[in-house]
Amino acid sequence: MRRIVIFDTTLRDGEQSPGFSMNVSEKVTLAEQLARLGVDVIEAGFPVASNADFEAVREVARVVSGKAVVAALCRTKIQDIDRAGEALKGTARARIHTFIATSELHLQHKLKMSRDEVIQAAVAAVKHARKYTDDVEFSAEDATRSDREYLCRVVEAVIAAGARTVNLPDTVGNTVPWEYSALMKEILTRVSSAAGITLSVHCHNDLGLAVANSLEAVRAGAGQVECTINGIGERAGNAALEEIVMAVKHRAAEFGVETSVKTEEIIPTSSLLVEITGIPVQPNKAVVGKNAFAHEAGIHQHGVIAKAETYEILRPESVGARGTRLHLGKHSGRHAFRRKLVEMGVDLDEESFEKSFERFKDLADRLKNVSDEDLRSIVGAGAAAAAAGPFILEHLQFTSGTDIVSHATVTMKVREETVVRSAWAYGPVEAACKAIDQACGMTARLLDYSVRATSAGKDAMGEVRVTVEFETRKADAWASSVNIIEASARAYTMALNRLSTPASAASRAAN
Repeated sequence: MRRIVIFDTTLRDGEQSPGFSMNVSEKVTLAEQLARLGVDVIEAGFPVASNADFEAVREVARVVSGKAVVAALCRTKIQDIDRAGEALKGTARARIHTFIATSELHLQHKLKMSRDEVIQAAVAAVKHARKYTDDVEFSAEDATRSDREYLCRVVEAVIAAGARTVNLPDTVGNTVPWEYSALMKEILTRVSSAAGITLSVHCHNDLGLAVANSLEAVRAGAGQVECTINGIGERAGNAALEEIVMAVKHRAAEFGVETSVKTEEIIPTSSLLVEITGIPVQPNKAVVGKNAFAHEAGIHQHGVIAKAETYEILRPESVGARGTRLHLGKHSGRHAFRRKLVEMGVDLDEESFEKSFERFKDLADRLKNVSDEDLRSIVGAGAAAAAAGPFILEHLQFTSGTDIVSHATVTMKVREETVVRSAWAYGPVEAACKAIDQACGMTARLLDYSVRATSAGKDAMGEVRVTVEFETRKADAWASSVNIIEASARAYTMALNRLSTPASAASRAAN
């Protein structure tokens, strides 16, 4: 198979994205991980841009020397090239990457230079860079919007000057796959010397086509892909390294290429970048997003449980992920729910399972995420309800506010008879408890009351624990719900059940 070069520019183009700035220490840390990942080239920075960038390039070169090629970016200005050469001094494998725009738009409005002047600057820059290293890369900025005939002249000239890699970037994400592959083929056909060097691609994602364009260029003969971890970069970002690498690996027969990347290091590298920058990856991001190997739909979960390949084309472990994650939500089915309970060490008989599943579906309709703690509460509430006693809370309705007296109405089964009672109080919990007392024919005291969240977020499940006294006997009980007043009423009802007979209370006290 043809091996393509993976040129990682996370530390240079990626860092230019707003909010992704890194200091020298952070760049070095990430560079060490990039070396473990197995990228071929690490573009460490733009030395002339600042003293910090100069120091970062020098430190990265020192730390990863011999493990990967370290590249420094520079314009076609002599002072830029000298600064890059100085930063890379003593590096075992160094590359100077020089660039100048070649599109008429840039020539007229940004550079104010003629076509011949640009070619002269490019040739002079490549020759000067060769004084520092034999590994010189030239980029024709905005290549995809450049005149083809003129672009061929530029490429031919820089190759003759000594460039070993020529990059044809889609600087503003303007091209489309078929157009980009045609450009690659045209350069390889019209510039005979291009066959002796590495043709590189660098795509931006303004139209969401950076990865597709890069892959099509590889099929057309490109030998190097410039990309970033998590696809970060200017504006909408660069082509995502992880997507390119896994695409050519998964569809190796079609691409006929391979990379040196150790794919098991992809997730650790992505996670390190997030840790350094503090900017998370979108959940549905391909390969590295937290939902990349997560399933909620019941049909998908059933399929994945039966055979992972039914709904996963990549093995999670192949990119360093922990494994398939079955997300429990309103779309989940019995198979995923049962598997999750097994993983939690919960063994239910069929009747208890069905009742717990019904409670889970009811909760999932109200919550976006159902946590393990929520599930424990569901199962625990079911077990408690199974041995509840003569009182069952079927319905609760209450009103409350900052300037009104609270009111609660309960509908209960009291020894198989339906009873409806209402009560007023200063707070909704007190009102609910009073109404329950009336329905059950018991006047109990609430001695202790505590609430805690069992999951995170505004829609968290709340667990209420109570201690209730009736005729000198005491009982503890708990219940949980996304509605704290409901949880309070259910916990109070459960306590009354435990206090409803002397025998049951004595038995619980003995235990």
